[in-house]
Amino acid sequence: MFYRESGVFKTSYAADTALMPLPNTRIGAALAGVIFLAVLPMVFGEYGMSICNLILIAIVGAIGLNILVGYTDQVSLGHGAFMSVGAYAAANLVVRMDMPFWVAIPAGGVMAAFIGTLVGIPSLRIKGLYLAITTLAAQLIIEWTINHVPAISGGAQSTILMPPPEVFGVVLKFQWQIYFFLMVFVIIAMVGAANLIRSRIGRAFIAIRDQDIAAEIIGINIARYKLYAFAISSFYAGVAGVLYTYYLGIANYEQFQLTVSIDFLAMIIIGGLGSPLGPVFGAIFVTLLPILVRRFLETFGGYFMDYSTLAATIPSLRLAIFGSLIIFFLVVEPEGLNRLWRKVRNYFRTWPFSY
Repeated sequence: MFYRESGVFKTSYAADTALMPLPNTRIGAALAGVIFLAVLPMVFGEYGMSICNLILIAIVGAIGLNILVGYTDQVSLGHGAFMSVGAYAAANLVVRMDMPFWVAIPAGGVMAAFIGTLVGIPSLRIKGLYLAITTLAAQLIIEWTINHVPAISGGAQSTILMPPPEVFGVVLKFQWQIYFFLMVFVIIAMVGAANLIRSRIGRAFIAIRDQDIAAEIIGINIARYKLYAFAISSFYAGVAGVLYTYYLGIANYEQFQLTVSIDFLAMIIIGGLGSPLGPVFGAIFVTLLPILVRRFLETFGGYFMDYSTLAATIPSLRLAIFGSLIIFFLVVEPEGLNRLWRKVRNYFRTWPFSY
């Protein structure tokens, strides 16, 4: 019965607060590590690995937004803008000052955290829909600033070419190399977020989310922790923006427009707000669904219309089907994919009993 909590006795504080207290959790994490680090790179080709790389980048950004929205209840529509801040900050450091990736990536995150803290100042007075409109305005302001300030965007077409990262003298050109490069940051992001939420700061975030007035009464400095949430979330967004720029080899503001912010918001809602694995499930779902819908339309759409009409309507049909599936899923399971995972996990924890 190694998969149950019954019979697992903890004899120290470290064991009681461990991230993976049960043996089956550690075994599952080890199996997941083998699958993602050894099996996938051997099975998938360049195209498959490129999709995996997009998912890994999305996971980093979604984790950051989940800290802000899922754990602190501060709605943001400017996540894409914070990604662009980190991307352009790193691109300028790499291109103009020849900085290595291990300097550019945290520097991009720090710059995004600084801008995110400034954007978060209105959250001290407003919340809900009004805060969402404020972050939407920040998205538009940052886009305009990047597009019209040549010192930031590099001039014509707001484009900066980014050289591939170099690790121990090896230039990462192949998708499987970039996959392992990105996986390091995904693991750091997941472990860091899990420990953050279990810390004093994370508990303060949850208290503000559940009831901000009660949190202030018990001594939590709401203003400080709201700014902390914006700074940490923006740092994750900035790092994701830098990773995306390294992946594509180019920094351009069109990669981080409002639709990107909406996609990340959809990721954490579909995956499950305020859950450790919600951003992971949501990033996988939102990244793969448009690709699968497009493949489905290209394969079976010819039975319903001629190919010339199909080619012209695939983009709009893909968006319509994508939106409809999201709405259907949220109606059926409003707590997200993480809720389905908890049901499966709890079933095996109590099996073969019904309680």
